[in-house]
Amino acid sequence: MDFAFASARLCHEAQEVMSLRLTRLAQGGTASQTEAQRMVTEKEFALAEALVTLSTGGSMQKVVRRYRGHVRTNKRRLSRPKRAS
Repeated sequence: MDFAFASARLCHEAQEVMSLRLTRLAQGGTASQTEAQRMVTEKEFALAEALVTLSTGGSMQKVVRRYRGHVRTNKRRLSRPKRAS
C-alpha cells in the first residue's frame, strides 16, 4: 500500500477510534476511568515502540503499519457491546 494512502487510512481509522473512545468516556463510571488510563498507557507504549523501530533503522511505513494494527485492535474492542455489570 502506498505510504500516503496508508497514512490517510490511519488518520480516518484513528478518528473512528476517537469517536468510540469519547462515547465510552462520556458514559462515566469505572469503565470510563479504566478506558482513560488504558488510552494513556497505550499511547506511551506506541510512542516507545515507534522510537525503537525508527532508531534501529525501521521505516515510517513500518511504524504506520504497526499503528494501524493498534488502531484496528482498539476499534474491535471498543465496538463490542459493553458487558453488563
